[in-house]
Order: sequence, then C-alpha cells, then structure tokens
Amino acid sequence: MFKKKLFKTLHSNTARKKEEYQVTLSKNLNETVDSIRKVIGESTDVIQRDFTINHYIRASLFYIDGLSGIDHIEQNIIKPLTDSSNQILRGQPIERVVNEVVSVSNISIVDNFDDAILPVMSGDSLLVIDGYEKLITLDTRQMDKRSIQEPQSEIVVRGPRDGFIELLQSNIMLIRRRIKDPNLVVQQGKIGRRSKTDFALLYMKGIAPNELIEEVRFRISCIDLDGVLESGTVEQLIEENVFSPFPQLGNTERPDKAAGALMNGQVLIAIDGSPYVLIAPVVLEQLFKSPEDYYERWFIGTLIRSLRAIAAIIALLLPGVYIAVVSFHQGMIPTTLALSIAGTREGVPFPAFIEAILMEFTIELLREAGVRLPRPVGQTIGIVGGLVIGDAAVRAGIVSPVMVIVVALTAIASFALPAYSISISIRILRFSMMIAASILGLYGMILFYIAINIHLVGLRSFGSYYTAPIAPYDFPSWLDLIWRAPTSILRKRSVEPETQDNTRQSDV
Repeated sequence: MFKKKLFKTLHSNTARKKEEYQVTLSKNLNETVDSIRKVIGESTDVIQRDFTINHYIRASLFYIDGLSGIDHIEQNIIKPLTDSSNQILRGQPIERVVNEVVSVSNISIVDNFDDAILPVMSGDSLLVIDGYEKLITLDTRQMDKRSIQEPQSEIVVRGPRDGFIELLQSNIMLIRRRIKDPNLVVQQGKIGRRSKTDFALLYMKGIAPNELIEEVRFRISCIDLDGVLESGTVEQLIEENVFSPFPQLGNTERPDKAAGALMNGQVLIAIDGSPYVLIAPVVLEQLFKSPEDYYERWFIGTLIRSLRAIAAIIALLLPGVYIAVVSFHQGMIPTTLALSIAGTREGVPFPAFIEAILMEFTIELLREAGVRLPRPVGQTIGIVGGLVIGDAAVRAGIVSPVMVIVVALTAIASFALPAYSISISIRILRFSMMIAASILGLYGMILFYIAINIHLVGLRSFGSYYTAPIAPYDFPSWLDLIWRAPTSILRKRSVEPETQDNTRQSDV
C-alpha cells in the first residue's frame, strides 16, 4: 500500500488555474500586433518581421532570437509566402495556404494567445495575418546542445561511454537506442508554473507495476512551483521522507544504467536541462551496484561488490571505533599496539574526538575545494593539500600519525562507493557515529547503529521496502546481492519493485 499522507494535502494543486494573457485577437492586423507586443514587446530578443504575402496580404511573424532558426524561417516560411509565383494563395482558405506553401514540420492554428505563448517561448514562430482572426504557430525550434560524452560523475571502467546531456529529446533517444521495444512508454509533459520545463516519464508496459506508475504521476502532478531547473528539485519534492539522510530516488548520467532500471520494472523521470535521470523506486542494495558488475564475469563482480561493502563499513565506523577504543576501551587493544598508539599520541593536546573532528573537517574542506576548482587544479589541491596538511599537523604535534592513517583510510573508502548520493549519506552519518562514540564508546556506536537500522527498515521508496531483500527476507534475491551469481542463474528480476512480469530470462 502506497503512502500518500503528505501528497494528499497537495492534490488540490493539480487543478491549477491557467494563466491568462490580455491579448485581443482581431481581423485588423495592427490591433492584434499591438496587443501581442504589450505582452512580449519589452523583451529585446523578441523579433517582429513584417512582410506581405503575395503582394496583397499583410502579415507579421514573431520569434525569439537564439531559440528559433533564422535560416529555417527565411527559407521555409517567409520566402514561400512572399513568392509571387504561388498563385495557390489567391482565394484559398488560409489553413490550406499555410499547410501547402510553408515547409514546416509542425503547424498549429489556435484561436487564443494563451495556447500560442508557450510554443513561442520554446522557440516556435507566431504568424499573424491581416483579415484572419486566428494565430498560427510554426515549429522553428533550433537548440544548441552539448555533444554526447562520457559521464563525469560515473566513470566507466567497462561499458558504453555515452552519457546523458541537457537536452530531453537526446536523452530519450539514447534510451530508445538500447530498448527497441514498443512497450517502452514515453509520456511527456510540463512542470513549473513559470519555467514550463519539459519532462518525460518512461516505463516498460507489462513490467512496471501500474500502482507505481500512477503514484509517480500523482506526485509529479502535485508539484506547484514557479520553476524546475534541475532534476534534484523534483527529487526533493516527490520523495516520501524528507528528513531521511538516505536517498529515496536514484539518479544516473548513464543510459545503460537507466535502461537496466527500466527492464527491472522501475520508472524514469527525465527533466529537460538536466543530464541526471531519476530512477523510482530505489532500495539500499541498488545504490551499491554498478552496471560494470554485470559486464564482468561473476567472480569479478562478486569481488568488487565485497570490496564496496567493506568500504562502506570502514567509511561509517572506522573513526568512531578509533575514538571509542582510545577513549574508553583501551583494554581491547593488544598491548603492543596500545603502547604504539600511546607513544604516537604523546604530546597531542586534544582528546581523540577533537583530533578526529579536526582531521575529518579538514578532509571534507579539501574534498569540497577540489570539486569546485578546475579539474587539474582540484586534483592537485586534493592530493598535495592532504599530504602537506597531514604531515604539518603531525610535525606540529596537533594530531597523531595513527589519526592521519584512520582519516586517510576513511576518505579512500568513501570514494569506493559507486553512487555519490549514498557516499554523502555515509559521510553525514559518520560524524554522528563519532559523536556517539565520544559519549558512550562502543555502546554508543551500537545504539546509533541500531537506530540507523530501525530507520532503514521503516523507510519506503514509492512503496518499496528500502532494505529489501534482507528485510523483508527473500533468499532468491540474495543471488544478486553481495555475491553476484553467474548470469545464467539470474532468471528473476529484483524483488523490489514487485513487477508484473518477474521473469528476466527463460529456464532454457
């Protein structure tokens, strides 16, 4: 059963009033043009072209410079309409004139400005003809786009090197190139009261559960916001638990990962202007997987996943364990190691907790600085800065060498996780785990770990259990958990979401 407790209160927003523009259409060209210019005339990039159709019908064409193709307008609209050899214009209905003379793929005739303004703001041209009390929109959109390149946030080891870009239609094309099935459904719409951002909902008919599709549609329809400029805004507005540190939707720049999610019964949300496609629902174990796990042989995939699981444990627990054993449980450390740690901490003026906080905070600063700076400079800052500051801190007696080793291992482990969203979640929880260790030692860490598990068990992503297939228990799905079974054995889809067709491959 899907929970709609928060979203039900927003259902009234789905019936939003349509914004109306005070434009009066008239058979007199001057009156209609003056009315239109009162709405969009203040913008200097709105171009108005006045011309005469076949030397006896006055007309005006409006388009936005930069969004519309000027050469396309000149060759396929203005030149055919002004050509005196087109005798078909004389005495013919204007609809036939436009459809037979103008060489444009998509032409619409509307009887009010409200239906015409959105296409014009998207790059279409608006044609106004004297003596004709309707408006004509012509598809003249021409968008500059970034070339398809390897995704920057998800480095590919083995697999296709193409990645999503900021143009919605190109992203849909990249998915359709991989799934040539008529059951791939693409439903497009607009979101944002003022931005009117294009978005697309993608799912596999016959695989994705109908309840999931309707729930995603419902949550998107509840969004009532001025502008949606990136998919992260949509993610925050449709997730179920806004106070959870764990991501409840996946995101990817990789078309192969998005196509795999579709065939797993999940739903994609693509937003125009963003190279990140959202995946709904997502469960915890999916955040630790990468498409390369299935491109390599099964024992290589199993080894890589095991390393990721160990890295997650190190990234979450290692600084807290160091604080707990040094501050409260020195008896648990072997005598030789305890003497070594005590010797390195001699002269350090801070307790282990303050020491760890200082170093972790420094590493986070270096990490953030490396991300914001240009790539060559950022890599240098991350490596050299860490070495210089760590060595200087040890020489100054501010921190111990063991603490530097612990922080370095923790940072490396957090980089081993394939999804940035789960990596940042573990980084946040690591500081809370350190605080718990400084208060109650290992007992505090155990209590906080239990609290995390209680939260995870109760967390849902579009109705899917976040800790599946561990809780609820589903042993067949364990074949694709940490141990990645051979591909010939993986005949069923994941337990979440509960798909209409659970068979991935036949038993033959």
